[in-house]
Amino acid sequence: MNFPAIARVLLLATVASLCARAAMAAPSVILYSAQHEQMVNLLVKDFEKLSGVVVKVRHGEGPQLAAQLLKEGAASPADVYFTENSPELTLLEQKGMFAKVAPAALAEVPVRSSSPSGQWLGVLARENVLVYNSTLLDAKQLPVSMLDLAGPAWKGKIAIAPEDADFLPLVGAMLALKGHDVTLNWLKGMRDNAQMYDDSEGVAAAVNRGSVAVGILNSYYWARMHVQLGDKATRSALHHFGNSDVGALVNVSGAAVLKTAHNPEGAQQFLTYLVSERAQQLMAKSKVDFEYPLHPGIAADPLLKPLDQLSPPAVSIEMLGNAIEVPKLLRQAGLL
Repeated sequence: MNFPAIARVLLLATVASLCARAAMAAPSVILYSAQHEQMVNLLVKDFEKLSGVVVKVRHGEGPQLAAQLLKEGAASPADVYFTENSPELTLLEQKGMFAKVAPAALAEVPVRSSSPSGQWLGVLARENVLVYNSTLLDAKQLPVSMLDLAGPAWKGKIAIAPEDADFLPLVGAMLALKGHDVTLNWLKGMRDNAQMYDDSEGVAAAVNRGSVAVGILNSYYWARMHVQLGDKATRSALHHFGNSDVGALVNVSGAAVLKTAHNPEGAQQFLTYLVSERAQQLMAKSKVDFEYPLHPGIAADPLLKPLDQLSPPAVSIEMLGNAIEVPKLLRQAGLL
């Protein structure tokens, strides 16, 4: 090999070594995410481009990731926890796991949507609904209240996913509003009347194909299925409970920085990004996420009923609590 060739090889090796060192030195954030994977991937890619901070994601269900964080304790590698429902956030907050969120980030969303003590940040809102097969039922036949579904008229006509993380806040809201006995009796009615599915996607699909007449889920799942199937193949529609019925629960998806974060600055930067106008517009227009942006002035996807037209029950984040009693009730009712 002649001298110029050797020089080129050495130069390339040097450049490769410098690039490797730069990649190793780049700041990173480890994100434990229970939000939908496609949406998180969109957000992470955009955030990395803007900030230069690398985000490494571990996906899972909200309650399972919360349990993992509790088990890991101070040894957890996580910097940020991003989940679909507020009870997991409340539980970890009560266990002293979170740092205070930067005031600038908290100011980007309504105060009622975040932790009262400022230890986690509301990012999106999601509505509980009843999906129904429009070839099997007319809208006039639908129940006034979700509590009605425990009656004998609905036996064999309902689909639920009691092990899905999104079912837990609904039961928690009923517990807060109606008390233990009413909630347990309703759950026993679901045990007797409903067909069980592993997740909300399964519920939406079962109702759409006519295996059951109605299903309980968040509107997100129906909207996403509708986009995938198109108008012709969608044989279902949404029923929004009125009169502040418990079945119309609107819950918050949120994020927090771990008190033991290895990159607290990058973690706070990621939370601020999540509620920025840019990120909230990205989610609203993505045709991937069908939740309600919490940043004021940003409209949700047109497939969703406008947030100000919903009639949710008056259940605060504090009332909804940590839902720690919910699995006990589900087991007692024979749903787990």
